[in-house]
Amino acid sequence: MEPISVDDFEQLVGEAIDGLPDEILDLLDNVVIMVDDEHPEEDLLGLYEGVPRTERDDYGGFELPDRVTVYRLPLCAECADLDELRSEVMVTVVHELAHHLGIEDDRLHELGWG
Repeated sequence: MEPISVDDFEQLVGEAIDGLPDEILDLLDNVVIMVDDEHPEEDLLGLYEGVPRTERDDYGGFELPDRVTVYRLPLCAECADLDELRSEVMVTVVHELAHHLGIEDDRLHELGWG
């Protein structure tokens, strides 16, 4: 599909976050979710950068927030219509936030979020 505007895409990401259960939202700590057009070097739909919650023994203090970036152009290119894009944005947000919570790709694939 043709890329949607940044504002409309950010709204889809916001809807995905709003659709998460409170139990998941309560587990998120020091993480920001951002939108960018595309990764500068790789063909990615999303990217988690940070220290997973399961590895934060000495975490705390002045660390910058972990980052989840959702990439607008590759997601739009992968989808046929707005409904499919909405679904893929949700999958991408869940997938990357799962990394924040310490869930690896193999487990995500087993759970159907890969």
